[in-house]
Order: sequence, then structure tokens, then C-alpha cells
Amino acid sequence: MRTSTLTDVRDNVSARTLAALGEHTARFAEVGAPVEEFLLPARELLSGGKRLRAQLCAAGWLAAGHERTSEAVVLAGSALELFQATALVHDDVMDGSATRRGLPAAHRRFAGHHTTNAWLGEADSYGTAAAIVLGDLLLALSAMELERARELVPPAAGRRAREIYDVMTAEVALGQYLDIRSQDLPWRDDGEELTRALQVVRHKSARYSVEHPLVLGAALGGGDDDLLAALSGVGLPLGEAFQLRDDELGVFGDPAVTGKPAGDDLREGKRTALVALTAARVDATDRADLRRRLGRADLAPAEVGRLQDLIVASGALAEHGRLVEERREAALRALDDAHLPGHARAAVAGLAEALTRRDA
Repeated sequence: MRTSTLTDVRDNVSARTLAALGEHTARFAEVGAPVEEFLLPARELLSGGKRLRAQLCAAGWLAAGHERTSEAVVLAGSALELFQATALVHDDVMDGSATRRGLPAAHRRFAGHHTTNAWLGEADSYGTAAAIVLGDLLLALSAMELERARELVPPAAGRRAREIYDVMTAEVALGQYLDIRSQDLPWRDDGEELTRALQVVRHKSARYSVEHPLVLGAALGGGDDDLLAALSGVGLPLGEAFQLRDDELGVFGDPAVTGKPAGDDLREGKRTALVALTAARVDATDRADLRRRLGRADLAPAEVGRLQDLIVASGALAEHGRLVEERREAALRALDDAHLPGHARAAVAGLAEALTRRDA
């Protein structure tokens, strides 16, 4: 399998990721129907998505001097998409999200199966437990896919790619902890809410969503230390811009496009940079109202609208947009300084546009 465009990579990774579910679990076929029952929410989840992490991996490979991508890139891209699925399944459990990409979240799908079949015990507890172990399975499959990719490149390149993957895996766990911790911290008017929110952005999402896939692809392609450092300089601010834009969509996104209810981040109590900027700009009465409503799962659409209006009127949304644009511009400056081959630079620049100028 040899591919030449990021569209080819996206399509081939989509096919490979779904195939990997079957290939890596075929050894458990004697278990019978429960295996497919277990994999069904993963198949649904992996049938959607833009494969941006896989495309970033491919762009990193091109930056290492390759004219075309290869089977190793497709396998590494599949590993990254399976890792992403792990993070989404676990994140939906922790956030109590009901939907993902317009479909029931994995834990809700499992709970629904429990209810439909009138099983014993409590459906929600079953759904949560099943989703946790599904996420664990997806993480294992992700590692298996990366190992296949490593077999196709020189040993030194494979080792470097694995090191990046391992750091990514550990950092996402830390970032998830920072996120859930931030939601339960007492409110403090200490001027550090924005700093804490940006710390979550960096460690939970920005690096694993953009920086690590880009650098991993370059490492797999044999890129040297200078190239990896240059791509990190592109990937980190671009990843932060990507996640900050995602946080805007979590409050103002169109449900028909995002696949999640409007204002879901408000109901989940996310202490995002957008919330921190709002709290710093409103008076004491509005600040208390914001904090009282944030994190209420039963927040009515009218209350979501009230908070949306508050965010806009305070100037926080405009300031948040400037944070996104500053990071996007920093990434593009770093891209210019990286002096990549023309086709690789064009690939990264195109992805930068897709990551930061999006509606879902």
C-alpha cells in the first residue's frame, strides 16, 4: 500500500482502523457473540471522525524527506485513531456525556443493551464498567498497530516513534486528571483560573491531538532531532489553537454539526479558558450566577442561552478568539522557520487551516 495525498491517508486509515478491530480480536472468536457486542460501540465511533491525527502523522513523515507516504504511515495513523477512540470513550464516561458524533456514547450504548435485554443489576453501572474496559481494549489495539508500523522502518526510527507514543499515552492520563481535578476545585479569585485552564488544554489535548502525531510521523520517517524540535514548535501552538476552538464549539457549536447538544461543556462544568475569561470580566453578581449554573446537568436551553449571552457580552468570546489566532499565527511562523520540503509544508499548512477554522 503506497499513498500520495492526505486524502489517501485518511481513507486508507479509516479502512485500516476498522479492519484492525477484527484482526486483533480474531484470536478470541471462540467467545462468540459477546465479542461483537463488545466491539459494536467502537465500530460506531471509529466509523466517524476526520482522521486529523493520522493526517498529521503523514505530514510529519513527509517532513522527514519522503515524497510519498507508506504502509507504515497508515498503520501508525491507525494506532493514533485507536488511541483517540480510547480517549473519547473514557472522556465520555468521566464527563457523563450522553452522545458522541451524534450517536449514543459507548457507556450509554452498553447501558441501553443491558436495559433492552432485561439483565440483572443496574444498567448505568454496567455501561460505565463496560466502556472503561472497551477503552482499555482500544488502547491495547493502538499499541499493536504501532508495533506493526515499527516493523516496517529502521529500528532506530521505530524506537524513537515508540518513545513519543509512550510519552503521549502517559501525558493524556495526566491531562485527564488535571481536567477532572479542575472541575472540583473550589472557585478562587486568585487570577490563576486561566493558567489552570490552559494547562489542561496543553496536557490533555494539544500535544496528543497535534504535536505528538506530527512529531511521531517525522520520527517514524527517520527525522533527526532538529526536525523533531522544529515540528514540536509548530505542533504545540497549533494544538492549543485546535483545543481552544473546540472549547468554543462546546458552548456555541451547532448540534447538527458537532453531534453534541449545544452548551454541553457548560452542563459538564468544564473550567475552560472561555469560562475563566468570562469570570474575570463580569461583575460579582454575574460571576456568582455563572458559577452557580456551571456544571448543572439539568441546565435548560434558556439557561444555556443566558450563559452564552454573558460570555459574548463580557468580551470573553472575542478575547478567546484572539488566543486562538495568536497560537495559529505562532504555529505558522514556526512552520516558516522549519524550512520543510514544499509538499510537506503545504500539507501542514492545510491541516493548520482545518484544525483552527472548523465547525465540528
